[in-house]
Amino acid sequence: MKLLRYGSAGAEKPGIVDKDGTIRDLSGIVVDIAGEALSDETLARLRALDLETLPPVDADSRIGACVGRVGKFICIGLNFADHAAESGMHLPAEPVVFFKATSAIIGPDDTVEIPRGSVKTDWEVELGVVIGKEAKYISEDEALAHVAGYCVINDLSERDFQLHRSGQWVKGKSADTFGPIGPWLVTRDEIPDPQDLPMYLEVNGHRYQDGSTRTMHFSVTAVISHLSQFMSLQPGDVISTGTPPGVGLGQNPQVYLKPGDKMELGIEGLGVQRQNVIQG
Repeated sequence: MKLLRYGSAGAEKPGIVDKDGTIRDLSGIVVDIAGEALSDETLARLRALDLETLPPVDADSRIGACVGRVGKFICIGLNFADHAAESGMHLPAEPVVFFKATSAIIGPDDTVEIPRGSVKTDWEVELGVVIGKEAKYISEDEALAHVAGYCVINDLSERDFQLHRSGQWVKGKSADTFGPIGPWLVTRDEIPDPQDLPMYLEVNGHRYQDGSTRTMHFSVTAVISHLSQFMSLQPGDVISTGTPPGVGLGQNPQVYLKPGDKMELGIEGLGVQRQNVIQG
């Protein structure tokens, strides 16, 4: 299934995409694509619906982030061998973990704002994993049973804030609009192998990132299991699993976003995001 949230920011409603690509309203079935709605039991109930009986949604409706009430927005750094190489950094012995403020979350096609004082705002297409069942001290073999589904994330980053302003990376990762998520939450049954997903990102029509989850250093199952040793993962938590090469930081000379730029990014089977860039 392809689940989503539509409507004005802060007042999104739950929806589902039918076989013809029409968005259908799920408001009469679930309150939101969040929390208990992400459980296997609720997803099975949604899967059994006759979607043609649900009200269609205006095709021009804004699409919001595909999961609501996100508790934790967890990111994994340097998780693609080829991206670590372009960044001039060694592959880590364990996953590099940092957090992104949930206030950064926006819809997949919402406007991205360059924060005040920014000189190096960058892009990163990433595979997002949405937790559907509590995970605590689980093994890799158990990991995927705790996943509700997958989505596209643009892990926007301000490299100067991230690398030269002291402390953890969170400073460069958490500006408002730095977390576009969606368009869809694609349930895990539709993605048999999350380690074989082509992914790309373009700026102004130029393809900078053209990679695949095949080059992940730590797999999705390894990341989930690892995180669960240090914190419980709750329904609605989002894990952004790292980016392939081609970020602005890795260009020679380096290239960063500026007002007026247009980004397009996508992952096979998970949809496409399109964002205009403005000065915040």
